[in-house]
Amino acid sequence: MAVEAYLPTIGTIVITAAIDSINPCAIGVLILMVSILLGKKKSVSSLLYYGFLYIGSVMLTYFLAGLGLAYFFTKIPLVITEYIAITVGTIIVFAGLLEIKDFYWYGKFFSLEIPYYFSKKIDKYASNVSTAGVIFIGIFVSAVELPCTGAPYLAIITLLSQYFDLTAFLLLILYNFIFISPLIIILLLVASGKRLYDIKKWKYDNRPIMRFSIGLLLIAMGWLLILIANGTINFG
Repeated sequence: MAVEAYLPTIGTIVITAAIDSINPCAIGVLILMVSILLGKKKSVSSLLYYGFLYIGSVMLTYFLAGLGLAYFFTKIPLVITEYIAITVGTIIVFAGLLEIKDFYWYGKFFSLEIPYYFSKKIDKYASNVSTAGVIFIGIFVSAVELPCTGAPYLAIITLLSQYFDLTAFLLLILYNFIFISPLIIILLLVASGKRLYDIKKWKYDNRPIMRFSIGLLLIAMGWLLILIANGTINFG
């Protein structure tokens, strides 16, 4: 049975984006860049300028990637979309199981992480704090991490692409704004005097529970995609 044309609710968008927003790579690069700026005794205005430039680059790249994928999915015949949705759902369930595995055995076996080669490149590029360099690192981080940690986003895009109209477009914007909200909060906290060490510690301490939460979310959304695709349920 073909995929029904239903959009995810705002609640689904908000919850998924909020969990996906605790993105260790995007947050880690921002913290690294901010620490470099603080080490160079840069002003608060410079901190905010480069910080928002980086955040804007991340959001724009993520949004355009999502828009491109959604457009691609809408051009595929509905009968083929059914099988694509089932395949994507299966991949997302597997990704969720890997995230839960990392809650218990972090770093063992295979994990959904950016390869070491690219992580070293990101660290190198992040040290180039200039307008062009910050824009580039924002684009590079988004492009590299999307295939590795973008399973929640892929699930939402697949759902939105079933009936992509103005509402779906606005929901995609909402998702991306929520996705970058922790970056904005971290930047503003540091600019207002919050110690960078406390933010780093929070990121490290909460990593296990966030992986577990993302894992549960991915399994639920993966099954949801599969059930929608085979016509078992309609998602309104």
